[in-house]
Formats: sequence, structure tokens, C-alpha cells
Amino acid sequence: MDTITLIDSQFLHLLQLASSALPVGAYSYSEGLETLVENNIITNPDSLKHWLEAELRYGAIRVETAVMLRVHQAVSKGDLEKLRYWNLWLSAARETQELRNSSWQMGRSLVQLLVKIQPQVLDLANAVGNPCNYAIAFGLATAHWQINLQAALLAYLHSWVTNLITAGIKLIPLGQTAGQEILLNIQPLISAATLEIMELEDDDLSCCSWGLSLASMQHETQYTRLFRS
Repeated sequence: MDTITLIDSQFLHLLQLASSALPVGAYSYSEGLETLVENNIITNPDSLKHWLEAELRYGAIRVETAVMLRVHQAVSKGDLEKLRYWNLWLSAARETQELRNSSWQMGRSLVQLLVKIQPQVLDLANAVGNPCNYAIAFGLATAHWQINLQAALLAYLHSWVTNLITAGIKLIPLGQTAGQEILLNIQPLISAATLEIMELEDDDLSCCSWGLSLASMQHETQYTRLFRS
């Protein structure tokens, strides 16, 4: 792992973006986790940790994060055409309508927030087009604030894991301490996944997440739900 250097403002911007308090609605999505809990596939801390590890190693979150990396690079190079390309690419890569809609909703919320607090990003947002995926908006923000690319990827994966652990705490249910133990123990894999994602070529952007796709599709008709997807 390379040494990451951030000035105070960059570090604080990154903490703000990765915070669960960021008003983008991430708390309302479980990405199929609610279905897996309902079907007794995930029932305890070990099974939740195993599922998160599998997603970090093989799942769609790797592709999503790799696209965020490319958006960060495109903004840094002033390549606005690439912004629209990767946004359309990511929309097409979504396996289910629920996953796509959640990405669009969170992306729209983050873009609206960024435009209000940092009007300078308006041109970038317009270049992306609408709807905007969440990973795209996150990449825009981290590039605009000139945040180290590796740090941006770490924060994106950490916020994803944190959100789903929070969902698991509510659904399984788990205690807060168990959730923090999972988060602590999974940190080395987050670091390893970040380094692997940074090395991916465009032709390597693939995943094996059919279990997540099936869970997401079943969630649409689940009898009782706490989460939107």
C-alpha cells in the first residue's frame, strides 16, 4: 500500500463524502441484503461478513468503483466526453432495475448537493448528463477537490461496506459491537481490493454477482420490506 498524502481540506472533504450523514439516501437501500436475510441465507455476523467479502472479491461493487476511478481520472484530464461515456456504460451494466434506480437516485441527490455547495461543478454535472449514477457523482466530487485517487477508492468501498453493515444490524439483527467487529476485520480486504481495482484495464471490468442480482429481483415482490431495494 502506497503512502497517501492529503492536506487537511482534502481529508475533511473525503470524510464528508464518505459519511453516513451525507444526505443521498444510502440508508434506504440494502442491495438485496434484505432478501437474503428473509430467506435465511444471511443469519449471523459470520454469514454477513462472508457475503461482504465475496462482493469485494468478485461482485459488482468492484466494477462500480473502477468506473469511479475512471471518472476521477477523466475530470483530472479535462476529458468531458469520457464522463458521459462511463455514466452510460455504468447504467447499462446494472443487473436489475432496482439497483439502477438506487444508483440514479443517489447520484441525483449527490449532484444536487454538490451544485448547491460547490457551484463550480455544474459544468461537470452537465457534461455527465441525467440521470447520473452515484459512482459518477462521487468521482466528480473527489476529482474536483483533488483528493488522492487511492484515498477516494478506499473511502468509496468503506462507505459501501459501512452502509450494508448498518443494514445488517437492523435486519438480522446484530448488535452495534458485532457490526464494528465486521468492519474492523474486513478492512484489510478493502485495502487489497482497492489496489486490485487500480490495476484493472477497461477489458477487465467484469464481475460475478448473480446471487446479488437474484436477491435484488426478489426484493421487488417481498411481502414486508424495510428498505427500498
